[in-house]
Amino acid sequence: MVISLKMTSLLCFKRAVILRQKPKNLKIITFSANSLLYLVRLRYNNFAMEMQLKKQIKTETLTVAGKLVNTLIELGVDSIFGYPGASVLSIYNELSYTNKISHYLVRHEQAAVHAAEGYARTSGKVGVVLVTSGPGFTNTITGIANAYSDSTPLVILAGDVPTTSKQGKIFQNVDILPMTKSCAKKVYTLNQNDDIEHIIEEAFTVANTGVKGPVVIALPRDILESEYKTKSKNIIENDERKKDYSKAIEKLKTLLSDAKKPLILVGGGASNASEQITDLVKKYNLPLVSTLMGIGIYPSDDELYMGMIGINGSNAANTILNNCDLLISFGVAFSDRSTCKRANFGSNTKIVSINLNLISENFELQIKADVKEFIEQFLSVSNEKYTRSNWLNQVIAIKEEFTADDNTSKCLHSSYVLATLSEHTRKYEPIVVTDVGQHQMLTAQFYNFNKPGKFITSGGMGTMGFGLPASIGAYIANPDNLVLNITGDGSFQMNLQELATCREHNIPIKIIIMNNGYLGMVRQMQEKIYNNRYQVEMTNPDFVKIAEAYDLFAIRVTNKDELIPAINKAIAHKGTAIVDIKIDSFEEI
Repeated sequence: MVISLKMTSLLCFKRAVILRQKPKNLKIITFSANSLLYLVRLRYNNFAMEMQLKKQIKTETLTVAGKLVNTLIELGVDSIFGYPGASVLSIYNELSYTNKISHYLVRHEQAAVHAAEGYARTSGKVGVVLVTSGPGFTNTITGIANAYSDSTPLVILAGDVPTTSKQGKIFQNVDILPMTKSCAKKVYTLNQNDDIEHIIEEAFTVANTGVKGPVVIALPRDILESEYKTKSKNIIENDERKKDYSKAIEKLKTLLSDAKKPLILVGGGASNASEQITDLVKKYNLPLVSTLMGIGIYPSDDELYMGMIGINGSNAANTILNNCDLLISFGVAFSDRSTCKRANFGSNTKIVSINLNLISENFELQIKADVKEFIEQFLSVSNEKYTRSNWLNQVIAIKEEFTADDNTSKCLHSSYVLATLSEHTRKYEPIVVTDVGQHQMLTAQFYNFNKPGKFITSGGMGTMGFGLPASIGAYIANPDNLVLNITGDGSFQMNLQELATCREHNIPIKIIIMNNGYLGMVRQMQEKIYNNRYQVEMTNPDFVKIAEAYDLFAIRVTNKDELIPAINKAIAHKGTAIVDIKIDSFEEI
């Protein structure tokens, strides 16, 4: 006889199981610890078998949600960052039938978008986010705006209330279209006449072509759960023909020939043209500077790289920029942080802009082009030789003048920590993801990046809390790479709940906290502009204990002697590791 027991209450101290379906007299069956463990394992194995059978048994009716998931698979999507809710459970149900897409459950929807950004920016693929209606979607707005500012290709699948429930006061009903018009490249609202396959395919194309950016798709619950029916497709053919830039090339050649002090400026829009820019620089022996988003496109170790320009740029790079007579920019947006908010920026310099967008009518020459394509054409027809030894000697001397550092201080400064970290991790060629603040700008200055896609930061929006979830996405896209999240004590606390995501998926990122007890960047501005009147001193928790609460490894550094041993321990640790570094509270950029 086989007796099936269903346990509902476990009295551990008596090692007893009380049977729900009991006879008149209550029976208590006492088990040994090993017997209980066996029953628990048996129950778990039965559950696992049931789940496996569910994946094998699928209804024949294909729903819109099912077609959506099938389309994602056909497009090569392997990872989704999300947070489930009622409006999108039909999609989650369909995901349960496939092992081709991994879903990463974050602990906040903003973090889902940042994780997708880290994934997209280090893989070249479109990042995918899946969230539910109402607050599930509104929590993504900051991340979407961040992706829009930094031209990161994302597709955000946002659940929406049923189309039949749009009138009156409806639970979790928000109007997604007007909320995202200003911070998304395109917004779709799925209706009964749309084919989800075509919408998804078009969204991926829009997100990842031209000036890249986030695309939002609002998905009403009733449509997702309805039967899928193929609709006629409007075929949009992309123009794959290469454009002819010969006239612009001739103008640029003339400007370059006449210039005595030419300088190249590289921005984030040139991220796909690292090899071509390096060839151009080497062929004509031209010095080069970068914006924050352009770091790593040209090797930082090379003698012709002069540093980052802008409000928080290096003195050497800004001085050289102010002395050039021809500035050739590739993929640069000329934001106020790069131009130092100067209305007369470049008034004594001829500026050439090669970009997908036109920037300013005041420039000497604007060429609307893909940077990689333009440089390839330029190099194929330009064989001139330029000798400017005086200018090269001048810029190298300026660079050397501002490079001297004083490391004699016993205090731990961010500059020292980052230079040490850069040198000590060089062999790993890590992906470095920063948050926003002093540590971000000092990382840009003191950490050497020699390949594109190795420096990931929030540039256009300056979003605190970006770093930790973006590091998660970067690792998922590059599991064989060391990933460092360099953050500040303020930024880290914006999204530290994602330590749970790290623990759940055993994501071995290394988190370097620059802990100065202040919102350092804000304090620095308030000191300079508002006569030391500030409200940014922070009473921080014990970050080591927080790590322990998540069952993660952490170590604290309080002096220079402890720094390298702590870095070694963190890198050697197989899982997530936190290095809490107590730095000088009043260091400035």
